Amino acid sequence: MIIQLKQQATQKEYKKIVNYLKERNFKIKDVRSENVIVFGVIGDTSAIDPHDLYAFEGVDKITRVSTPFKNASRAFKAEDTIIKINGITTIGKDQFTMIAGPCSIESETQLRTTAKHLKAKGTHILRGGAYKPRTSPYAFQGMALDGLKLLRKISDEFEMAAISEIPSADLIDTFEQYVDIIQVGARNMQNFHLLKALSKSSKPIMLKRGLSATIEEWLMSAEYIMAGGNPNVILCERGIRTFEKYTRNTLDISSVLAVQELSHLPVIIDPSHAAGRWQMIDKLSLAALAVGASGLMIEVHPNPEEALSDGAQSLKIPKFNELMDHIETLTPMFGKTLK
Repeated sequence: MIIQLKQQATQKEYKKIVNYLKERNFKIKDVRSENVIVFGVIGDTSAIDPHDLYAFEGVDKITRVSTPFKNASRAFKAEDTIIKINGITTIGKDQFTMIAGPCSIESETQLRTTAKHLKAKGTHILRGGAYKPRTSPYAFQGMALDGLKLLRKISDEFEMAAISEIPSADLIDTFEQYVDIIQVGARNMQNFHLLKALSKSSKPIMLKRGLSATIEEWLMSAEYIMAGGNPNVILCERGIRTFEKYTRNTLDISSVLAVQELSHLPVIIDPSHAAGRWQMIDKLSLAALAVGASGLMIEVHPNPEEALSDGAQSLKIPKFNELMDHIETLTPMFGKTLK
């Protein structure tokens, strides 16, 4: 529910209705603009008759919000959210942000070599998997804490922000120490225990769409994080599971437009996991730019043939450089600034 007060409404009138709602265990989200006081009422508002609230002086308009994701809803916040990443870069609105790096952190040499070339081409966020949730228990599971330490070390060396995927809630304190953005993988999108725990984190959270999740389910998972007090959520479309087997997943490019209609949160695209084939990444990345995404997350490896995970979907450094040249040329055409 959204309540708008009259332009001449006083702070006393505002506090009176807000206190009334808080006494009934509703949360208040203030989304006022320069000219008018507007606030959202979060909770089960079905028990409230909107007409009863018109008894309060100063109330101008009451609107029920039909979407179950209140905090993430465009109705609650009209302006696009812009998320600041540790003073290094931002994600959202007219910014086109590049996130790149290896699927798995394998060694200091591998990570440093990759980071050096990424930074030289204007990438400010370094990705790297330290804890790798894999389909097979026999596959490489990552370097764990040693990998996070390497990611922090190399990120600091090249003045980049760091992002890595968290597998479970018990590692939140560790991740907060070593990364700037905590990534929730597709398999954990509906791990509500983890999402609730991350809602108390001070770090931005990148939430990947689940393998078979609807857009509403995806946004409801974002709501778990935001409802607990963390407003800094970045959505990541990484392809969904369909009947098609030629590609690893099916990139739902239209999800960017849908999210932009429904929500104020930034949404980026991961073409690497969507396609599973390095040959498709360039064109899918340009499609992401054209459709208005806030950025890309791309897997890059110095020697994909020797990668311990996802080599087939990782770009070699020269190919990544070509892609960055294309993006740099085209971003102004789509009203974006590359950073």
